Amino acid sequence: MVSQSALPRRPLGRTGLEASILGFGTAPLGDLFLELDDQTAIAAASRAFELGVNLLDTSPHYGNGLSEHRCGTALRRVPRRDVVLCTKTGRWMDPFHQPETRSGFVGGQPHRAVVDYSYDGTMRSVEQSLLRLGTDRIDLLLIHDVDVWTHGKDAMEDRFREAMSGAYVALDKLRGEGVVAGIGIGVNEAEMCVRFAQAGSFEVMLLAGRYSLLEQPALKEFMPLALKQGIAVLLGGVFNSGILATGAIKGAKYNYQDASPEILSKVAEIQRICAAHGVALPTAALHFALGHPAVASVVLGAHNAQEVECNVAALTTKVPAALWSDLKAARLLDAEAPVPG
Repeated sequence: MVSQSALPRRPLGRTGLEASILGFGTAPLGDLFLELDDQTAIAAASRAFELGVNLLDTSPHYGNGLSEHRCGTALRRVPRRDVVLCTKTGRWMDPFHQPETRSGFVGGQPHRAVVDYSYDGTMRSVEQSLLRLGTDRIDLLLIHDVDVWTHGKDAMEDRFREAMSGAYVALDKLRGEGVVAGIGIGVNEAEMCVRFAQAGSFEVMLLAGRYSLLEQPALKEFMPLALKQGIAVLLGGVFNSGILATGAIKGAKYNYQDASPEILSKVAEIQRICAAHGVALPTAALHFALGHPAVASVVLGAHNAQEVECNVAALTTKVPAALWSDLKAARLLDAEAPVPG
């Protein structure tokens, strides 16, 4: 691997590993919203490696295994030791039945996802992931989607108990055997990060959408707890499903739906202040997410090599400190939120 950029790296909790501050999220490689050909998908991952991105985040959920297959091909093109590989558990694939739902993945493998947080189900999921990825170890292994967003309020408690009595026990065993360097969770809700952190011992947590330039609900409780326990935070969804990338335009998405008038208005104000400082909105969103000391990396997806290049360029752009003070003065940013620099 030959890095052509100077992406800094940060420690991943107690794992002894370091991750580039920009991680490569591979939901798009599972044909999320857009069907990709193999060449384009794999080239995106390869370009990320070339530009110094060493954190590769995937999941069986992404295209019912397709993302992991493509990541495996990209991994074989670089020394395995140069990549911090992160995948997830919570679903295993049944190859004998067609998918019941694709959850936004327009292509993917013709296999049905079985949601299963039991011990045996977790071990089956990990075995399948190792085969798809073509590797003998996983650096970071996360329990995926144990949240209200995914399962609904009524089922969530049962899923949490199943995850702690099954998946957590399995991951802890694999960590003890050296199959994985660190374990954690990947969810959409800061409250669930707190619950898991209080219930078990984790090195890393991936939180999507709940700590961004637009909103910071994770700031009060989860982020201080992560610092106290030495948990490395990975942030996904820092564009809040798109609106912090597109700006306040008609049809802009927030939490995978059309943004409300209130959200559009707030984003328009944030965008106005960013423009006054000559900073693009998505650039400000990326830089802000890395301003908290608990954050190790921002995991950002891309459909092609060009999008990867744009993301890296945004992180190497200078952002004036006055931008953050102006956002706080306008009460568009939590006054207690740490900012870069």
